[in-house]
Amino acid sequence: ENEDVEEIASADLKYLLVPALLGALTLKQVDLSKRLQHLESARSHFWRFLQLCSSYGLGSFSLLVAMASNRQAKIQRYKQKKELENRLASMRSCVESGQADEDQIREFHILQIQRWISTSLEEIESIDQEIIILRSRGAAKQSAAPPHSTARQVRAPMKPFILTRDAAQAKVFGAGYPSLPTVTVDDWYEQRRRQGVMPGQSLPQRAPGITDEELQKQQQEKKEEEDDEETLQKARNWDDWKDTHPRGYGNRQNTG
Repeated sequence: ENEDVEEIASADLKYLLVPALLGALTLKQVDLSKRLQHLESARSHFWRFLQLCSSYGLGSFSLLVAMASNRQAKIQRYKQKKELENRLASMRSCVESGQADEDQIREFHILQIQRWISTSLEEIESIDQEIIILRSRGAAKQSAAPPHSTARQVRAPMKPFILTRDAAQAKVFGAGYPSLPTVTVDDWYEQRRRQGVMPGQSLPQRAPGITDEELQKQQQEKKEEEDDEETLQKARNWDDWKDTHPRGYGNRQNTG
């Protein structure tokens, strides 16, 4: 630094572009969560490049800053950039093919530096505008966010509750599963008899090992012995019906 550009070898002039190229590459980062950080880093690289060019006499730093803010200077800079691009395009093939002499190579690199000076000024202006937008957006989000209390709110324990409708339904239809009996039939009958609900007669005692079918048959025979006319008539009608109607009579689903 603080040297004249003439003191730099022609082959080394291209290294002056390193800060500008770093700034351009930083702008291409796609991580939006770090966009503000990338913008500030790219801006720093572009300013470093402009300061380096100013120190080597490739442009006054104060003039470069004025060109970035003045509208008329922007128009002039745009025209100069177009002229530089046209001259670079006409010289590029000669330099890249190795046919250019040292003076042409030196002129080509200086034109490249001047073009990147114009590009850096444009990028810095664009970066400043985007930084303002991002910072204002971040401030708006912070003001809109509800205050976060570090103290944990203590919730009152929930009281157990019973659905009245379900409780009433369970009383009518049961709990949804078979309930176990708490008394025998004889005990229940005796309780009802004491309450005056049932007549004063006890249920027929079941002999050990007798089945429900046998008990029912004994009760039927006892009723017949007691000359229950109604029961006898029902039994006779049932026997007559079985004699005239074979087993399976009326089953239309299994005809054949």
